[in-house]
Amino acid sequence: MNTYLRFLIFLIFNFLALYIGVLVMNNGPRTDWYQSLAKAPWTPANWVFGAAWTTIMILFSFYMTQLSFKFKLYDKKILILYVLQWVLNVGWNLFFFNKHLIVVGLISIVLLWLLIGYITFKHIKPLKYYTLLIIPYLVWMTIATSLNGYIVFAN
Repeated sequence: MNTYLRFLIFLIFNFLALYIGVLVMNNGPRTDWYQSLAKAPWTPANWVFGAAWTTIMILFSFYMTQLSFKFKLYDKKILILYVLQWVLNVGWNLFFFNKHLIVVGLISIVLLWLLIGYITFKHIKPLKYYTLLIIPYLVWMTIATSLNGYIVFAN
């Protein structure tokens, strides 16, 4: 399978995660529940979330394409890590925004942050400079985890 097709497959699945996440959050950021929460002073404007996730998923698609060439495309461990990342990413939206389970959301996002950190540092040597493509995801997860943590401890 060529590079463009692999990239397209990862891009479709990554944006599918974002789409499903938006569906299950059920207008979460616009609800009275969310608006009434005490939020961290460093909480970005709403438009930043969309821009950040769009950029992250494009870069992550490139990263996963490169990772799939360094290992077999159907490498069991890589697929498990990818699927787990996907489920945690979508699941956070459901737990936090839809079900208002902010502690479960925090657990989910911490697990996602740890997983992205593991993927990043585990594959630095084989991917070399391509590791730069996943760094924005790790940085954003650090910010998002701090935002969720603040909500848990301030509400």
